Amino acid sequence: MHRLHKIGNIKPKTAKDVKESRLGIGFEKLDRDAFDPEKAYDKIAALGVKWVRIQSGWQKTEKEKGVYDFAWLDSIVDNLLSRSLVPWICVCYGNRLYDPLAAETFGAVGCPPVHTEEQREAWHNYCRALAAHYKDRVGHFEIWNEPDGQWCWKHGVNPTELGAFNIATSKALKEGNPDAYVIGGAICKNVVSFLDKALQTGMAEHIDAISYHMYAFDETSSLQACRAIRGLADRYKPSLEIIQGESGSQSRADGKGALHVGAWTPRKQCKHLLRRLVTDLGSGVKFSSYFSSMDMMEALRGRVGDKASYQDYGYFGVLGAAFDEDGIATGDYPPKPSYYALQSLASLMAGKCESASLPVFVTEETAPHTGGIPTVRFKDMASYGFRLDNGSLAYAYWYPSDLMTTDFEGAVSLTAADMGEAHLFDPMDGAIYDIPEGIAERDAFGALVLQALPIRDYPLFLVFGSIE
Repeated sequence: MHRLHKIGNIKPKTAKDVKESRLGIGFEKLDRDAFDPEKAYDKIAALGVKWVRIQSGWQKTEKEKGVYDFAWLDSIVDNLLSRSLVPWICVCYGNRLYDPLAAETFGAVGCPPVHTEEQREAWHNYCRALAAHYKDRVGHFEIWNEPDGQWCWKHGVNPTELGAFNIATSKALKEGNPDAYVIGGAICKNVVSFLDKALQTGMAEHIDAISYHMYAFDETSSLQACRAIRGLADRYKPSLEIIQGESGSQSRADGKGALHVGAWTPRKQCKHLLRRLVTDLGSGVKFSSYFSSMDMMEALRGRVGDKASYQDYGYFGVLGAAFDEDGIATGDYPPKPSYYALQSLASLMAGKCESASLPVFVTEETAPHTGGIPTVRFKDMASYGFRLDNGSLAYAYWYPSDLMTTDFEGAVSLTAADMGEAHLFDPMDGAIYDIPEGIAERDAFGALVLQALPIRDYPLFLVFGSIE
């Protein structure tokens, strides 16, 4: 880090060290046995995130009509809880017992039970039983997954149908647990007209939050989506909270699934992760869940009996994997660089981590001593302020260049009111830097003047106060 003095690294926090967090991780596709969770639990707990998204697996749970075997899901939930993680359940997918299409589809993905009275009744009974069974262990339930995408609502997306499905499912969940926190939406594409049409059914009165899944190269798409959803929520039910329920990026250029066309590398994945999660926290979501813990099969268009149809792999994980002939993730699940970036970010941002307006001003004049690197002005950068749980204040900032084509380093000059001792924190590797004289000076009024401070194409944090 140009002209700065490294003084140490942040101490990683585990889930047991963190009472709460606004960061989470995906632990999906265990309804399809995509990976071995036993080899991942401890590594996920060591990240220091709190929320863990899992999928309910109706078809895996009800293999005989009216008989529910939750043993497989109990093991996952209890292992997460024992490590002080907070599981939340995406309630999905279809069931071959009630739907011919589900019987042909790998994992019954995208086969909602909305066509017959028998399907609707079976789904109602299952959701009620699910919420009741986990009444004292899981309180948050997300209804379905990406219903505005053809892969997850295979007979044709329909917002009015989704609204009615949300209402019916919420009623069933709350029959099983009146205190269940119900999350609707789970949308991935159209956050204005499609969601608005769904909300016109009265769906808002039956849910507590709206979730969205926004895969994009540019993290500002998430900010825009959150603001649009907030605007809709304020029209229908202002108390609705917003959750970023699933999004991430790949670490290889040969992956399948979202954003697969990018020239991804492990470092680009790190940068995208940091930019995305800081933007989510700064935009006011209740929490943000990164997809995903593991490299896994995509299998959204898999067909029963056709292994080739689900041997398509997404490299979204913060843990890597190899794959066997059945498409199951194998090996020791080694951490990627993105794992350590998320761990460092989670350690800094543990707790409520509230957004805050900070008295920081980016000066426009060209700073001296830039070492030949470009000077960035406020209009060309992204920034968010946060109040950390330990009372420190953190100013996150970066240059939002195109991650696919650019590896950017520059300088920026700032003036900040006296908010305590300042250090620079780099979440990419958890390094903490002292800011020496020559960069940090006090003006005649006691404000801190920082000249030619490093800026990169991922968030750095100027922290006022202690870094714990």
